[in-house]
Amino acid sequence: MGDSIEDFVQELQNRITEEIKEAYGEIAYERWLNPPNRGALPAPDGHAVLRGVCGDTMEIFLQFENDRVSNASFQTDGCGASIVCGSFAAEMALGKSPDELLEITGESIMESLGKLPKNDAHCAFLAAETLHEALNDYMIKETRKSKPTPGDSTSNS
Repeated sequence: MGDSIEDFVQELQNRITEEIKEAYGEIAYERWLNPPNRGALPAPDGHAVLRGVCGDTMEIFLQFENDRVSNASFQTDGCGASIVCGSFAAEMALGKSPDELLEITGESIMESLGKLPKNDAHCAFLAAETLHEALNDYMIKETRKSKPTPGDSTSNS
C-alpha cells in the first residue's frame, strides 16, 4: 500500500509541474524554482515596498554606481507569479540609468517572460511599479544630497 500512495503523490506532483509549465512557460517555471536577485540588499540607494491589488507585497532594492544600477534585488510574500515578476524586474534593472528604468513596464516584464496567465498579469505591473518607486526613492535621496542646506557655506543666501 505504501508504494501506491507514493506513486500517486509522485504522479500528482508530476501533473502539477506540467500544468505549471504549460500555464507559465519554461522560462517562468525555471525562474520560479530558482529566482535570481532574491533577498534584501544592505544599504540600498533606492528602496520601495508596495502591496498589490491581490494582497501580495513586492519590495525592490537598488544600488547605483556612476548613475547606473549596479545591483538590484527583490523580496515578495506573494505567489509564484510575483516571485517570477520581481526577479525579472530586478534583473532588467541591472546596468540601467534612471531614465532607462522608467522604460521597464508591466508589459516589458510580461514580454520578457514570454508567457504569463492573464490572471497573474497584475504581478508584472506590481513589480514594475515597485521598481519605479525604488527609483523615486533614489532620486529623492540624490536631490537632497545635492541641495545646499541653510547655513551651508556654498549657499548664496
